[in-house]
Amino acid sequence: MLGSASLRHGFAALALASSACGGTDFVHNDWEARPLDTSDSWLEGSPPKRSGPPQVEKQGQRSADTFRNTYYDFPSEGSGEKKAKVFDAQCKPIASVTQAFHDQVCLQGSGRLASGETISFAMRDCTCAAECPKSNQKICFEKLDAKAFPSGRGASGKAISPLRSIAVDTEVIPLGQVVFIAEYQGLTRPDGTKHDGCFVAEDRGSKVVGKHIDVFTGDPSITKAWNQLVPSNQGVHVEIGAPRCEHLKHR
Repeated sequence: MLGSASLRHGFAALALASSACGGTDFVHNDWEARPLDTSDSWLEGSPPKRSGPPQVEKQGQRSADTFRNTYYDFPSEGSGEKKAKVFDAQCKPIASVTQAFHDQVCLQGSGRLASGETISFAMRDCTCAAECPKSNQKICFEKLDAKAFPSGRGASGKAISPLRSIAVDTEVIPLGQVVFIAEYQGLTRPDGTKHDGCFVAEDRGSKVVGKHIDVFTGDPSITKAWNQLVPSNQGVHVEIGAPRCEHLKHR
């Protein structure tokens, strides 16, 4: 048997060894009224490029790292001269729209026409479409059933819900996964109820990369209100696969 001195030396070596082992398919713009820092250098430089297999967080565990947080919404066309057009994936005109709405829906991916109809992203690199500001992309859309998709459609093909749906990088959080974000628990929703901090990954965005969640607010006024409470790029803690949020998988 080993003597007590040998055991002490063994435990000391283990302690030293342990201490040395530390460690949308679419463009969603950030709300800019603060103004916001929309660069990727909100932490210590841009998000690192991934190499090797995707690093998916353990389910039911609070992430050890902070996720970047941003917001996106669902613009509605207002009044004004209709100088722009939106097209479908076959380059057939869907509607003539105001320039302001065209530029908003280009960035947000979905929106409501003045007629009450909803449109959502269909494909990029459309030769018939006008170039979108900021993203410099040419986007075509699809007309949706406004009753089935009152706030647009996410990357999962399902209707997205304000203050429930989030856009994610699917290599970090898979579509359909639920998450709990403590920073949003207790925030007031438009109907006066308190948010429980639970969300479901139902969308993605080309600027949502790595540990980044983009909360769908549904309306610019809600984006503004929530951004005052939990500012964009502040950073939030995300618990992936949180048991308390399992009910959202069956809604």
